[in-house]
Amino acid sequence: MAVTIKECLQLQLLEMEMLFSMFPNKGEISLQDKNALSYVQMYLKNIKEGLPPRIEYSISVDIDEPKRRAYRKEGESTLNPFGRRGGGDLWAEYGNIPTVSPPPRMTAVKVDLHVSLPHSYPHSAPQLFARSNALDRQNQLQLNKHLTSHISSLDLGELCVCAAVQWVRDNSASYFQNSNVSFETAPKEKAVKIIFHRMWIYSHHIYRQELKKKIFDCAKQLNLTGFCLTGKPGIICVEGLKENCEEFWHVIRYPNWKHISCKHVESTETEGNGDKLHLFRTFEDLQFQAHGDYGLRNDYHMDLGQFLEFLKQHQSEHIFQILFGVEGKHSDNQVHN
Repeated sequence: MAVTIKECLQLQLLEMEMLFSMFPNKGEISLQDKNALSYVQMYLKNIKEGLPPRIEYSISVDIDEPKRRAYRKEGESTLNPFGRRGGGDLWAEYGNIPTVSPPPRMTAVKVDLHVSLPHSYPHSAPQLFARSNALDRQNQLQLNKHLTSHISSLDLGELCVCAAVQWVRDNSASYFQNSNVSFETAPKEKAVKIIFHRMWIYSHHIYRQELKKKIFDCAKQLNLTGFCLTGKPGIICVEGLKENCEEFWHVIRYPNWKHISCKHVESTETEGNGDKLHLFRTFEDLQFQAHGDYGLRNDYHMDLGQFLEFLKQHQSEHIFQILFGVEGKHSDNQVHN
């Protein structure tokens, strides 16, 4: 019986669940497209008709690399424990012990296993490639040649990425031993760089409690700092990792928030976690005294003078002109539903 693409994709998701349980730490598995698994799930639920993108990712596999150490060959002259060369009763006692090399000392290195899954996998072979900075080109080619040979020996129709990971763990050490690139001289990993993002979002108003809850829950979940100014107008600022800010923007504006726009974005590449770039330490619920006497009405304007002072305190006075300088017009990012 012919196997459908949907059956293959279901198996691929099952294997991804197994891999995430094997590699639970952040950064051990990196998806090339973070939305790929969601697209596959939507396709399986018939929410999307077109084929989803391939599932492509890399796995960081720890390998114990034997480090070669120099030991005295049997009969070779060397210093005895008291700093004298051969001869004398003490050397007779210590220097004639048969030389036996202890097991090689092990040092952890990493192999990145890059995986690309055709839609018909596991009924067609996955594309696999292993690489490490501690391997020279020749040994890296040999490693991948033998990995491909091993995967080719397995039966089509069987999930094999977990088997590939285990093969890399069990067989990579010998390639490091033969490599001309020693672990000590291997290129050091570059400091991780991130894109620190800050988004300034304008809304005609923010009143509803359920909407405020959604904003604050989403910011907390995505580890973002900033503030939400409720009332009329409503202003939101979020700052943190670029992908988290963009996810926040995606979540809050759908499905039915009208007249909301991202007025300004500040983006900086930096090393580390970007803590020094934060203007805000938490995500604040910002409220000022309403302008005018509106009583209990749910249509009140915030005192923008107080808001301007708040921006000045956080080195963001220039944003006021961006938000309110051209009244009645919206940026290209405005959303209409």
